[in-house]
Amino acid sequence: MCGRYTITITLEELMTRYGVIDTNVPWHRPRYNVAPGQLVPAVIHDGEKYRLGQLKWGLVPPWAPDAKVGFKMINARAETAAGKPAFREAFRRKRCIIPADGFYEWKKTKNGKQPMRIIAKERPLFSMAGLYETWIAPDGGKLATCTILTTEPNALVAPIHDRMPVILQAQDEALWLDRGTGLEQLSLLMKPYPAEAMEAYPVGQAVGSVRNDDATLIEPQHEDEQLGLW
Repeated sequence: MCGRYTITITLEELMTRYGVIDTNVPWHRPRYNVAPGQLVPAVIHDGEKYRLGQLKWGLVPPWAPDAKVGFKMINARAETAAGKPAFREAFRRKRCIIPADGFYEWKKTKNGKQPMRIIAKERPLFSMAGLYETWIAPDGGKLATCTILTTEPNALVAPIHDRMPVILQAQDEALWLDRGTGLEQLSLLMKPYPAEAMEAYPVGQAVGSVRNDDATLIEPQHEDEQLGLW
């Protein structure tokens, strides 16, 4: 699964990256420990232009009896999402991009679980493939939510975890967001990001608590701190 990630750039940089002219996102600070249940920046295409907004991480299908189901739907398997009742309509009509510049996974070692931060080389912002939905509460209130698609891991991630987020190639972002893209074309995008274009490094245990969210979380551990972890 993908359960934590980072997005450490400014709102202006985010808008520039996706060609967004205006946004209803009130503000955005660098975030070093994004967790399920939080509001996250997301990009959609409304048929005319890219739009940047906020979605609650954990998809709630329109037919769900209450919003709690979202905590079980932070990820959707790319291999089966198009056929699952919870994700089927969103996969066809409501696709989004969840921007990130890294994600965390925990690697099993003889001394316990070691948190790892996985990034694209040169540390550019990248686009995780997502789905979104709008749930209407009994009182009429609306809740916009999202999930991140995952796929089998590439050779870099495989020793760390058995899943990784679907990361889109920059040239495929428009195709993913286009509501007219067919299922066959979409399925071709559901693949692991090239291992040679990524790198991973160990970080401190503090990332395990969602209360922690500062730049120290993404600092690599010093060599002497890693002894015994491998």
